[in-house]
Amino acid sequence: MALLNFLFPPSLFITATSLASFTSLASAGLSEFRGKNLEYSKFFNVASKASDAEKSNKLTLPSRIAMATLYTPAFLAGVSSFAIFPEENLRLLLLKSAISIHFFKRVLESCFVHKYSGEMGVDTMITVLSSYFISSALMIFNQHLTITLPEPAIDLKSPGILLFLLGITGNFYHHLLLSKLRSQGPGKEYKIPKGGLFGVVVCPHYLFEVLIFWGFAFISQTLFSFAYAMGTTCYLLGRSYASRRWYLSKFDDFPRNVKSMIPFLF
Repeated sequence: MALLNFLFPPSLFITATSLASFTSLASAGLSEFRGKNLEYSKFFNVASKASDAEKSNKLTLPSRIAMATLYTPAFLAGVSSFAIFPEENLRLLLLKSAISIHFFKRVLESCFVHKYSGEMGVDTMITVLSSYFISSALMIFNQHLTITLPEPAIDLKSPGILLFLLGITGNFYHHLLLSKLRSQGPGKEYKIPKGGLFGVVVCPHYLFEVLIFWGFAFISQTLFSFAYAMGTTCYLLGRSYASRRWYLSKFDDFPRNVKSMIPFLF
């Protein structure tokens, strides 16, 4: 089978977890397309049909605390894996390092870069936190299961490292641009993003985040990592589509030629 030139042979466990990961993320992306958005960032309470009384009783946290919290377990999964799986294997070392670096960056950005306009529901925080933590832990564990297996015929580690570095750099740069749109202090101040790739897509930070996860997949070359990258792509396509729809409803002068996430295509 030609696919096995690129992947380690999947076990039943890897196949099952891969299917579950892709299905859950793809379903979340479809929900975003349909307008049922996870309630964080600009979508906090936008799509909710709950009554005002129900909303007032909803348990929430300040967005800065919630965002930093939801990335921390995945970061700890990456860091702790150095002690749990200390095998001298370059592929596993690269994957553990990339996951740890990515989520450490996200924690730092949540604390020191992003500016926030509201709160996040604890239920949403737990949903996203669980997804990142379980998927990161499974990606590392599934990689551990390949230690004794022969390497795939086609080695994708080098392009994976390049994708990861491009993704993490572009993601940080566009997060920095977004942070400069708002003044200091509280308030729901929104502007049309400019600079970088914002002139061609609404969510270039999502585009580069997708590259990060495909970097993981190329470094790892397990079925799970590819399923996770594909599922993440589906989810962020849906989220970016919802973001574009939100900007079009919010700003009369929003440029219609700006796509959602993929320049000139989508």
